[in-house]
Amino acid sequence: MLKTVNRVLLGLLGLGLFALGGGVLLGGLDLPRRWDFGMPGWWPFRGPDDVVLGTEGRTRWREEGWWWPTVIAVLAVLLALLLWWLLAQRRHRLGGIRVDSKDGAAARLDGRTLEDVIEEEAQALEGVSRAHVRLTGRRRAPTARVRLLLEPHADPARTLGQLSREALTHARDSAGLDRLPSKVRLREARHRSQRVA
Repeated sequence: MLKTVNRVLLGLLGLGLFALGGGVLLGGLDLPRRWDFGMPGWWPFRGPDDVVLGTEGRTRWREEGWWWPTVIAVLAVLLALLLWWLLAQRRHRLGGIRVDSKDGAAARLDGRTLEDVIEEEAQALEGVSRAHVRLTGRRRAPTARVRLLLEPHADPARTLGQLSREALTHARDSAGLDRLPSKVRLREARHRSQRVA
């Protein structure tokens, strides 16, 4: 969902900036006069001698009592929305997981500890050079994001199967979770070519 919102917002912002920049460029290069076409009546920048915002536009509302509070409120709301959007980009790291101890009391398992355990078990798999695990989501429904750096000789399908059957299954069972959805990224480690004598 976040990717879709990001793409739509960035697409609309890019389209708006492209249209604005193109219109200003048309006026700045005096293309309407050279190519004999007219700009819309509401467009303020029609030629190289025009300014985007004239004196009348800058001073029209200055004497009105509502003008500056409105401008400040709109800018504050815009800033709050941009900050919210920026903070939404960060994936929330899970601090703890609620574990049902089957005796009526709930326990809390530290998220970083579980991440470390999954990392160690994943690094012990054959062909894995390095592993990085991050738990996101909610306390009762975490999601694991796993990045594996594979050795050049590793078989990705086999490594992925072992990771799923061993490390992720052990983590799911030990935390008492019904399911542990996972996103796994595999990357091959680069190695230097060796000279053969």
